[in-house]
Amino acid sequence: MCNRDLLAILRQHGQEHLLSFWSQLDAGQQKSLAQQIGGIDFPLIQKLFAQRQRQSDFRDLALRAAQPAAFRLDASKNRFSPAEARTRGQQALVAGQVGVILVAGGQGTRLGFNHPKGQFSIGPVSGRSLFQIHIDKILATARRYRVRIPLYLMTSPATHEETLRFLAAHDRFGMAEEDLRVFCQATMPAVDAATGQLLLESRDRLAVSPNGHGGMLAAFAESGAMADAQGRGIQQLFYFQIDNPLVDIAGAECIGYHILSDAEMTSQVIAKRDPLEKVGNVVDVDGRLMVIEYSDLPEDVASKTNPDGSLTIWAGSIAVHVFDLDFLCRAKDQADSLPYHFARKKVAYIDSTGRRVESADANAIKFERFIFDLMPSARNAIVVEVDPASAFAPLKNASGAAADTPESVKAQMSELHRQWLRKAGAEVAEGVAVEISPWLALDAEELRGKVRPGLKISEPTFLE
Repeated sequence: MCNRDLLAILRQHGQEHLLSFWSQLDAGQQKSLAQQIGGIDFPLIQKLFAQRQRQSDFRDLALRAAQPAAFRLDASKNRFSPAEARTRGQQALVAGQVGVILVAGGQGTRLGFNHPKGQFSIGPVSGRSLFQIHIDKILATARRYRVRIPLYLMTSPATHEETLRFLAAHDRFGMAEEDLRVFCQATMPAVDAATGQLLLESRDRLAVSPNGHGGMLAAFAESGAMADAQGRGIQQLFYFQIDNPLVDIAGAECIGYHILSDAEMTSQVIAKRDPLEKVGNVVDVDGRLMVIEYSDLPEDVASKTNPDGSLTIWAGSIAVHVFDLDFLCRAKDQADSLPYHFARKKVAYIDSTGRRVESADANAIKFERFIFDLMPSARNAIVVEVDPASAFAPLKNASGAAADTPESVKAQMSELHRQWLRKAGAEVAEGVAVEISPWLALDAEELRGKVRPGLKISEPTFLE
């Protein structure tokens, strides 16, 4: 596409400033910029910018919110017992009907780690990376049920190539090449918050960012991963994010609750310890599940309690879901199934003189989609409560932060595995770092019979 054609397109949308430095670019840079511009849906950007002031009345939604249909840790009032759920989930796993989606597009910037977060070493004794821990669990689960479990791994443009190199260098940690599909999510341009004009990151590059974890749906379909899952006979997909090493990946009990409930979408939650805890709040509004972000939940509504003193809005999302594949296939063709959210952010940009500007204020708007917004469009959605001590240890912050640091995550992993060992009859010194490979045991029950009676552990130990 020549400069004249590009300029004609940009003038239609008031974005001709993107070619301000065209004459200063070499042929390769011009081609790259033209390709970037050609990939922008300008009418969509204009529509989104025009809607930027529209916001849901979250107070009204919160006042109408009821507790979601849930399977609680106290199973006394659940429709199905944990044993029934495990049996049904195991049947689906043995039949090869379960696949896994891992969202791994983030970099470890907040950790002071300028690489894909999945490469971060988090094993408290082994030093295994998040990628290895998750893949080991998937392979051990596949071995347990004597099936192949495909992994669909989503990256972002910032992490894609390095992730591919890392996985190749480690031979995919033993996973067969045909069982690991890596695909990349799309991006959305950042726009000036006052004018709606797209920002230039450099003279030949637009300022863009990943389109949110909700971008998984389109990328999963467009990459061919969805067709691969259909061809394998997959019926349920277990979805989680890279930063939680304690996820019970494709756990039979959660999958069983999903299937027995005839659900199209299931979300794992924790019982909030504090009304203002920084997690998404899963609620039922007018018979449909949805998430109200902690930042949108009015404090007085968040603090409401039931007669027994428990929080009315209690279910905190941990970004772990089970989807019916048929539901995802239907949702991808429904344009409004995943609306865009608007976030004001600081974005560095090139001004009209070519000078790089580092804004002190939130100068730009970014557009993102969130996967939990599929809840209202599911014909049936449920939540399953999990114990945060054994299922939720998000790695988000660098050492020294108040929570979710490498140290706190390693400590939580070690504490869980110390409990497993003690249940199996071992004597483990308090506070000693221990780690159990999924290849030895995926849970406390499996560990029983694999530990020598009277085993004493008093120093850091990795059992595999």
